[in-house]
Amino acid sequence: MVLLTDRRLANIRNFCIVAHIDHGKSTLADRLLEITHTLTPQQMREQVLDDMDLEREKGITIKSHAIAMEYAARDGKTYQLNLIDTPGHVDFTYEVSRSLSACEGAVLVVDASQGIEAQTLSNFFLARDQGLAVVGAVNKVDLPSGRPDDVALEIEHITAIPAENVLRISAKTGLGVEDLLERVIADVPPPSGNPDADLRALIFDSKFDQYRGVVALVRVVDGTISKGDHIRFHSTGKVHDVEEVGRLRLRLEPTAALHAGQVGYVVAGVKTVAEARVGDTLGPADVEVTPVSGFREIKSMVFSGLYPIDSEQYESLKEALAKLTLNDASLTWEPETSVALGFGFRCGFLGLLHMEIVQERLRREYGIDLIATTPSVEYHVLLESGELMVVDNPSQMPAIGTIAAIEEPYVLAHVLTPSEYLGGVMKLCQDRRGIFVSLDYVEEKRARLAYRLPLGEIVLDFYDRLKSVSRGYASLDYEFDGYREGEMVKLDILLNGESVDALSAIVHKDKAYDWGRDLCAKLKELIPRQMFQVAIQAALGAKVIARETLGAMRKNVTAKCYGGDISRKRKLLEKQKEGKRRMKQIGTVEIPQEAFLAVLKVER
Repeated sequence: MVLLTDRRLANIRNFCIVAHIDHGKSTLADRLLEITHTLTPQQMREQVLDDMDLEREKGITIKSHAIAMEYAARDGKTYQLNLIDTPGHVDFTYEVSRSLSACEGAVLVVDASQGIEAQTLSNFFLARDQGLAVVGAVNKVDLPSGRPDDVALEIEHITAIPAENVLRISAKTGLGVEDLLERVIADVPPPSGNPDADLRALIFDSKFDQYRGVVALVRVVDGTISKGDHIRFHSTGKVHDVEEVGRLRLRLEPTAALHAGQVGYVVAGVKTVAEARVGDTLGPADVEVTPVSGFREIKSMVFSGLYPIDSEQYESLKEALAKLTLNDASLTWEPETSVALGFGFRCGFLGLLHMEIVQERLRREYGIDLIATTPSVEYHVLLESGELMVVDNPSQMPAIGTIAAIEEPYVLAHVLTPSEYLGGVMKLCQDRRGIFVSLDYVEEKRARLAYRLPLGEIVLDFYDRLKSVSRGYASLDYEFDGYREGEMVKLDILLNGESVDALSAIVHKDKAYDWGRDLCAKLKELIPRQMFQVAIQAALGAKVIARETLGAMRKNVTAKCYGGDISRKRKLLEKQKEGKRRMKQIGTVEIPQEAFLAVLKVER
C-alpha cells in the first residue's frame, strides 16, 4: 500500500504561477488548460480562471484559483498537475504566501517588454523563502518591443537562474508552453508527506456556497481525508464531519478521498468563511497534530466609512456587506453613525485595491450608491493615564490634552524605476516623510529603491503620484513594518462653528496647515451659496488654523426706493441683516457629495 501511494506521489506536481499584474499569468493558465485537454474547446475562453467581471475588466486576478490537470509527458508517464493561480497585487500578499506554501514549485513569468517589476520580485522572494523550485520564463516574446535576452539576464541577476535556462514563451500563441510543462515536471520535486501518518491538511483558500456552506480548498500534507471523517480546525478547535471531498476542475469533482500530496476541496458543513481561515490546518478530531507553519490572522490595514446616499438603502447595504463577508473573510465591518451622513458602516480592508473592489461590487451586484469617507489607518494612541487606544476613525481621537503619544503604522516600500526618474521618485518619498533604506541597480538603467513610509501617507494617492513622476514606468510593492511614534493631530472642519465629522482627518502636524487651507478652499468652491454667510474653518482642537468665507446670496431690498432720505434704505438693510442673523442661527448647510470626495483630491 505504501509503495502504491509513493508511486502516486511521484507523479504529482503542485505548482503556481507568480508574476506582476498584466504579465500574462492568466493567459498562460489558459494555454496550460488547452495543452492538457482539461477543458473542451467549447468551454475555453480568455482568462477562464478569472470568473468575476471585475477581474476581466481590470485584467487582474483578485481571488486565487486552483485547477487539476492530467498531462501525458514525453517520458511516457501521465502526471497529475495541480495549478494554483495566485493574485498579483500587493494587497493580497498573504493569499499569495498561503498558495505558495501549498506548492513545491513556482513558474516565474516576466514580460519580455517590461522586465522585472516590484511585485515580481516580492513574489519571487516569497517563493524562495518557502523553499520552492523556481522555473523562469520570459513571456510575450512574439511582441516587436520584446527584449527576451535582456530580460533573461535580468532574471539571472536577481534570481541566479542561468539566462540560458530561462524559457522563452508566448502565452498568447502557445509558443514554448509545452516545453515549460516538461521543465516543471523535470525541475519541480514531487510532494513529500507520509501517507500513513495522521491527517494534516493546509487550507490555502475558501469560498462560500449558499447550499453547502464553506468549500475549503486544501493541500493534504500527510495522511488521507475522505467522506465521513471527523476533522478539527486547528485555530478555532471546532469539530466537523466531512460531507464531501474532491478535486478542483473548472467545477468541483467529487472523489472518494484525498491523499497526501494532493490538492482538492473539503465540504464539512461550516457556516462562515471566517471559521475556515486561510492558512489554518485540518487534522483528525481525536488526535492533536502539529499545525502546518505560517498561519496568521488577516489584519485590515485601511479603514473607511461607507454610507448609502439614499438613507432607505441602509438595510440593503447591511445585507450586501453580510453576503460579501461570506466569500471574503478579510472584509470587516461594524455600524457607525455620522452627524453629516447619517447611518452607515465602518469597514476594514486589506488595502486600497481591496477597498475599490468592494465598493464596485456593492454598486454593481447590489445596486447601492455609496459615499465613502477618507481612507484612514489604525493608530495606537497612548493616553496620559497609561491606557492604550486603537483608533481607526478620526471621530474616535481623544482630546489633545489627554494624549501622551501617538504611534502610526509604517511599511517597507520597494520601488523599481528607470534610473532617469530616480530623482522624482526619491523626492516623492521624501515629501511623504519617507526614511531612506537602500538603493541598488537591477540593471544598468533600472534602480530599486527601498524606503520606510508611513502607511497613512500612501493610502490616498501615492500610487497615482508615483505613476505620474515616472510616466507610468515605476512599480511599487510594500510590506507592513511595525509602528513608530509620530506627531499626528486630528484636523476638524467646521461649518459655521459646527464640526463635520465625515470631513475630519488625522494628519501629521507639519502638514496640518497646508491640508486645512487647501481643503477649506476646495469646500468654498463646492458648497452652494446660502441666504446667509457660511464660515468654513479648519481647526486643531480649539485653535482655528485656516478659514474661508462663503458669501451670502443677497436680495436687493432697496430696489424699490427711488430717492428720499437715506434712513429709509438703512432701515430696510438693518431689517434684512437681522433676518439673516436669525436664519444663520437656525439654518443648516447642505453639503454636496462632491465635498466628501474633495478630501481625496487635496494636494499632499
